[in-house]
Amino acid sequence: MKRFFLLAMGVICLQACKNNTIDTAKEAETPSETVENTATKSQKEEGGATEISDLSIYNLPDTWTTQNGNQVQWKDFQGNVLVVVMIYTSCKAACPILIADMREIRKTVEASEAPHKEKVKYILVSIDPKVDTPEHLKKFAQESHMDDDQWVFLRSDEEKTREFAAVLAVNYKQISPVDFSHSNIISVFNTKGELAAQQEGLGIDRSSIVQQIKEQLEKIK
Repeated sequence: MKRFFLLAMGVICLQACKNNTIDTAKEAETPSETVENTATKSQKEEGGATEISDLSIYNLPDTWTTQNGNQVQWKDFQGNVLVVVMIYTSCKAACPILIADMREIRKTVEASEAPHKEKVKYILVSIDPKVDTPEHLKKFAQESHMDDDQWVFLRSDEEKTREFAAVLAVNYKQISPVDFSHSNIISVFNTKGELAAQQEGLGIDRSSIVQQIKEQLEKIK
């Protein structure tokens, strides 16, 4: 429960700070045409727009870069169940185990009878943006056979990465030029971007995470 409270407060506080900055900037801008993101526009056209709660990570305004060089925000993932972990690709200890856990989670979900399995995004957020450039992440994804549409690698600058880690209650610290110590947490978000489950540990039983993913998929109409 502590992690759920921390995430909720993190989203609310970070969004409040960002909104203050955005609102100030807007006062000096000339009104211009608003460009809707694809996900939101599609929902409105289908009559299925979903209100975003204060607890949703879809409120976070920061832009991230994928392994394919695309610019995205968290709200662009609306309608999908998200399985999120923070790693760095040069890690030789914990991260390979976390990645193996993510693979196993996906394999188990795919083997189940859950509906809408294509609606799961397995997202790996880098805590080492200096090394994990989009080009590096793309190469890593290809070499790891994690390069289909359901695998998403994200990176941003150090400040935004640190802010997002705080939202997830993930702690990390650089302990050498090439190594980090970090929390080993896998988080599941529902289609509204709200935290559904978190589990910490390496190489442990992930059946509760899989069950939560399946339950969220069952709710998709």
